[in-house]
Formats: sequence, C-alpha cells, structure tokens
Amino acid sequence: MKITIPETFCGPPNSGNGGYVSGILDKHTNYLSEVTLKKPIPLEKEMHLEIQDDMHRLLDGEEVIAYSRPGTWDLEVPESPTFDEAILASKGYAGLDGKHAFPGCFVCGPDHQDGMYIFAGKVGKTHIYASPWIPDVSLADPYNEIKKEFVWAALDCPGSFAIVGEVSVPIVLGRMTSKFFAPVQAKEPHVVIGWKLEDQGRKNYCGTAVFNEKKELCAAAKAIWFKI
Repeated sequence: MKITIPETFCGPPNSGNGGYVSGILDKHTNYLSEVTLKKPIPLEKEMHLEIQDDMHRLLDGEEVIAYSRPGTWDLEVPESPTFDEAILASKGYAGLDGKHAFPGCFVCGPDHQDGMYIFAGKVGKTHIYASPWIPDVSLADPYNEIKKEFVWAALDCPGSFAIVGEVSVPIVLGRMTSKFFAPVQAKEPHVVIGWKLEDQGRKNYCGTAVFNEKKELCAAAKAIWFKI
C-alpha cells in the first residue's frame, strides 16, 4: 500500500506531524495501536505500508521509519477544564510571540496558514495544559465526525508543551498510543489537554485527551517524547 504525507501536515520542518502520521497508520489496523516513529517522516514522497500479521511498517525505500503494533492501555485521564478555562490557558501558550521551536507545525504552529491552532497553555496552578478547539469541517468525514488521523494529531502537540513547560524547546514524538471513546464533531467546542507523567533521562512521558463541551472524554493518548 502506498502512502504519501502532504506537505501541509508537517510537524518539524520537512517532516510529517507525528500524531497525524501515527493516525494514518492506525487507520489501517483493527487493534489499539501503539505507533513508534523511528525517523523523520518525509513529505510529498511516496512510501510503502507493509502489513505482516499485527505489525504495520512504514517504509521509505528499504528503511523502516515508523511502525504500529498492538498496544496496552493503563492511562488515568484527569477531569477536563471548561471551555472558558481552556481559552484563558491558551493565552499563556509558550509558542506565541516568535518563541515556537517549530512555528510551521500543522497542529500547534502559529505560522501555519491552514493549521489546527491548538495552543495549549497552563491551567492556573494545576499541572494541566489546555487549549480550546473547534474542529474545522475540512477535517471531517461525510458524517461530520473528525477523521481519526486529525484526532491523533490533536492529541500530539499538547503533550509536548506539558513536558517542556513555559518555554518552547525542540522536542520530538517517539511513540504514541491512542484510544477513542466518542466521536469528535466538527464545528463543536472541544477542549484538548496535556499533562506530564514522568521523565527518564531523554525520555519524557505524557498523557493527552480531547473532551467535548459537556466534558465527556472523546479520545486520549499516552506518548513518549525525546528532547533534541
């Protein structure tokens, strides 16, 4: 199976957004996917998705650059802030005012002309980082539900800001497992949150989640990030 990541769905410069790419792999599985990103994902380049039993491998030529396999789930998700609290938190987003490490990121980059603009800032004195999100209809399927790869994308970047705190520093996604609980509806208010779990040297662990306006959990993820 051939896969090409369009340039607009970038994360770091010249690389696909990790959450979006993970969601593309997950779309082709029938299990709870744990996706590992081994290399930067090239943009506008035809790659091959190889399926062997429960392993789905994304190949750039002969090189495996990402793969998915069945994951496990043990994440405890905190309660969602309100939509208004998320709006207030996003005003303290560390990626604004020219301080973003990857300002062109499709999910959290302020300079992307057609991005998702998920700007997670700290909620008061809590350990939660949150952003409001009203998903655009361009991200939805014919039933007005946001496509899986874009929900994965929304679950990506807020975790990185929960890890690095008030300063945007270069950090890249290494592994991500996502679970879906309810549809994310286009044009409806949602809250996306991230929270830090632990650090192990260069490895940094976090959780993320998407809630609807009623504070009902729509999707959540656990991830490992690497500071570079």
